[in-house]
Amino acid sequence: MGYNTTFRATSERAEQLIGLVRSPIKPHLPAISRFLIVATFYEDAMRIIWQWSDQVMYLEKARHFPGYTAPMFLGFNATSMLVFASCIILKRCVGPSVAILATVIIGQAIAYGLVFDLMFFLRNLSVTGGLLLCMSESILRKKSKHTVFASLPQLSESERHKYFQLAGRVLLVLLFLGFIFNGEWNLARLIVSVIGLGACGMIVVGFRAKWSATFLVSLLCIINMLVNNWWSVQHSNYKRDFLRYDFFQCLSIMGGLLLLVSIGPGGFSYDEKKKEF
Repeated sequence: MGYNTTFRATSERAEQLIGLVRSPIKPHLPAISRFLIVATFYEDAMRIIWQWSDQVMYLEKARHFPGYTAPMFLGFNATSMLVFASCIILKRCVGPSVAILATVIIGQAIAYGLVFDLMFFLRNLSVTGGLLLCMSESILRKKSKHTVFASLPQLSESERHKYFQLAGRVLLVLLFLGFIFNGEWNLARLIVSVIGLGACGMIVVGFRAKWSATFLVSLLCIINMLVNNWWSVQHSNYKRDFLRYDFFQCLSIMGGLLLLVSIGPGGFSYDEKKKEF
């Protein structure tokens, strides 16, 4: 009992401190979060434009795209990412935008042969989690009566909001699991992994979710700066593009966690259930 009381008091003080720190940016936090969530789509679209000829050649020679399908595929992807990422930031047509961006993610995984790449799979599931939180925020804000997916016509607006928040926060933490499974082990990595797993578990069950999400954002920020430092790699090095891609994907997931801080964990969480008693 004494340990539980101490832990509860400590976590409550931590949440109060976090509230004080984020109070100046609180009104702008949802907009910042949405921008970070779609940052990876902007980066990917600009990469396609800057490396157009190389991308077309790769799809035609290595992936055996016939005829003019490679330019059409790349053009559709770049246009969709620029347009619908902007729609999410501006809070316009969020449902269709999320669906199309998710389709782009799936299409790229198939086109580039990355379906069975574990890290790519986990990172994009995490990005999808951020998109689902955007959907949840849109439902919460607009109180729309229109169904977003034909597969969920029987769910009320309130239920869809809860399910999107639950799915969003579960998918968000998958990136950290990928970090744990990928790379060489050492003492520092073990400590970070154990602490991070604890924060991920708290986010999944919705226990002190805002505190856990803020902590995980801070941790991912440090990891992202140290591991994905693409700016320190020479332009001629092929690893630069991969590191930049990973960097912006991590930014998108951090944006999803910040949006979770802004809108809360939702009805299917320990924090919300506790308020009912």
